[in-house]
Amino acid sequence: MKSTVVGSYPVELSEPSSFKDKLLNAIGAYDPFKQAIKTSVMAQLDAGVDIISDGQVRGDMVSIFTQFIPGMKIVDGNTEIVSKIRNPTREISVNDLKYAKKVMSEYYGGKIPEGKGIKGIITGPNTIVHSSRIRSFYKNKEDAIIDLAHSLKFEVDAIEKNASPIYIQIDEPFLSTGMVDMKTAREAIDIIRDGMNIPLAMHVCGILSDAFKDISRFNVDILDFEFAGNSVNLGVLQKNANLISGKKIGFGCVDSSVNTVDNKGDVDELVLKAIEIVGKDNLILDPDCGLRRAPGDVAFKKLKLMNDIKDKYS
Repeated sequence: MKSTVVGSYPVELSEPSSFKDKLLNAIGAYDPFKQAIKTSVMAQLDAGVDIISDGQVRGDMVSIFTQFIPGMKIVDGNTEIVSKIRNPTREISVNDLKYAKKVMSEYYGGKIPEGKGIKGIITGPNTIVHSSRIRSFYKNKEDAIIDLAHSLKFEVDAIEKNASPIYIQIDEPFLSTGMVDMKTAREAIDIIRDGMNIPLAMHVCGILSDAFKDISRFNVDILDFEFAGNSVNLGVLQKNANLISGKKIGFGCVDSSVNTVDNKGDVDELVLKAIEIVGKDNLILDPDCGLRRAPGDVAFKKLKLMNDIKDKYS
């Protein structure tokens, strides 16, 4: 059994302190987020997380990508689709992932142990389009989703080639809402999946009762859901376990919707039920969703609790 995070972590920005950083700041080249990435990575590692993220510290899950995609424009903090969606103007998350991996390597004395590493995370095309306002060019969301899938494919390929992650995760919370055309959604994920040589995960939060059967048919290796803050989903998983043969389950076992540390006994019981349903070798423990909204100490304690239970059953 391994552990990971869904993505985001509390952001702790710091003012430049060294002479070098002050000089970089003076010429507009200082990166205030670099230390936040390091803080996030170190917290994940100290808590015992096996497969880490870069903390996704640079912004919300939509604009962090759409700000670099032609055809999309951020207006008053919201993304609008204003013309045909084209390929990104640059690699979006690769440098942050490479830096996170460097911090991780140094943490382990220069060599990351087998089975541990980083993962790339992108927000899926279905969620981005359904979170955006179409101002022009597209008559329907489905055409925009397919074009965006082709655009995001460039980022996925760049992550795989240049950051060497354990796997890549696509965040698609909108798939549980009933608002998404599942045929288009699967086509979009297939576009992103094409040619990948590493596993692909898909994170979907929310109640799965009406969507699980459709989601189980997506061409991904890992399906990641929330269970700690959503008790309905455990019953859905148990009832439909036969549909996910060959796939691993990212098992949200600590509640990211509350800013208090979970009860250890409750988490232990939840994980034990998951083991009974799918087997510990098919589980990857993680929080329900990102932890950005939690205080830093609470986020760390949640991860530490999760990993203590992972170690108990590994």
